[in-house]
Amino acid sequence: MKKIILLAFFLIVSSFSVNAAEIKFVCYQDSNECDVIKEMSTVWESSTGNTVNIETVGYQVVREQLENLLESDAAPDVARVTNLGGLNKFYLDLTPYVDASYWEKNYGATLPWYRKPSGDNGIYGWQTQLTVTGPYVNVTMFEDAGVDMPEEGSTWDDWADALRQVKSELGLTAGLAIDRTAHRWAGPAFSYGAKFHKDGVPILVDEGFRKFSEVFVGWHEEGLMPAEGWPAGAGTAYKNAAPLFLDGTVAMHMSGSWMLNNYDKNITDFEWKVVPIPCGTGGCGAMPGGSGVVAFSSSKHPEVAASYIDFLAQTGSAGHFASNTSNITAHQGLQKLGIDYSGVSPVVSAGLSTFAANAGKAAESTPQAYWFQGYNKNFAIYGIVPDYITKAITGEMSLDDALDAIDADVAAKIAE
Repeated sequence: MKKIILLAFFLIVSSFSVNAAEIKFVCYQDSNECDVIKEMSTVWESSTGNTVNIETVGYQVVREQLENLLESDAAPDVARVTNLGGLNKFYLDLTPYVDASYWEKNYGATLPWYRKPSGDNGIYGWQTQLTVTGPYVNVTMFEDAGVDMPEEGSTWDDWADALRQVKSELGLTAGLAIDRTAHRWAGPAFSYGAKFHKDGVPILVDEGFRKFSEVFVGWHEEGLMPAEGWPAGAGTAYKNAAPLFLDGTVAMHMSGSWMLNNYDKNITDFEWKVVPIPCGTGGCGAMPGGSGVVAFSSSKHPEVAASYIDFLAQTGSAGHFASNTSNITAHQGLQKLGIDYSGVSPVVSAGLSTFAANAGKAAESTPQAYWFQGYNKNFAIYGIVPDYITKAITGEMSLDDALDAIDADVAAKIAE
């Protein structure tokens, strides 16, 4: 059945006809996502007579420059984005152009992430995949150090103790790296009890948030976390910690499922794996998310852009994409049927299963993670938290002052 669905991808034709046109698609990829979409697009082009010009760019372009493009004459027709709700004011509502019942049935869980905070039932984007945060571990380091990995259900404190032992035994300069963004920071914070909101309004600095902030700053003070990580960044800038895992600086990288293909391709000199998300008094915290393909209301060819996204979201297309990019599908029908990942390595297959389980744990024990993912101003928080927590790490501010500043800045952003 899985193979039949994937083969059916090549027979998909848009459900409505459109005038021939060319649309521009700004796409970023963590691994091969844009390459696979480009290959898939030839089917849509041949069946509709339209063309899509896919421009593959770095993630920083989408994260930091796309909004400026959307406010200018240089706006693309379509883009692959991660700031799902935050860019809502620019989106084209696909509802008039697609079978809404199909979309609600198969993507109903993620459609709200793209909508306005309230009173909005529009269909704005295809969730290309579900991602979830979690840790990657250098298995070879643990074995060489003679340290047992904590079992499933262990806490972040348990993992910190184990990483301290690995660091000491192997003479490492650090043990743990976390990407410099509140998106990656949030999972552990949830585990320590941070709620992040009350009745849909961000509160951030509650008892759990403060507790993890203290722990996090302490990890830097003792050297468990590297100076090349958060302290090396400034302001709201995002910093990927993958290079510190790839070069053996640290034994654990708190990242997400999107790194699987990258690590599978580029790690050749040590054994690694994904481990279950660590837990705590607040639950087992992980951030769900992922990217989506959206069209913009400024497009001169809205019907064509909608046709293209509708094509990508169909069952066969979504299955083909998930199978060939090794991603967790957001298509609810395919989640039940299953995706054929037979073409991936055992470590990637196992990692996908672990990440899927992490997403389930988060949904059950830290539902605030799903709220945070859908919050339309979450990208402001992603930058605000690293800015001030870094200042507390480097001694530029006291932690109390940093937490007060986080609350004040978030309140100001919400009021805008």
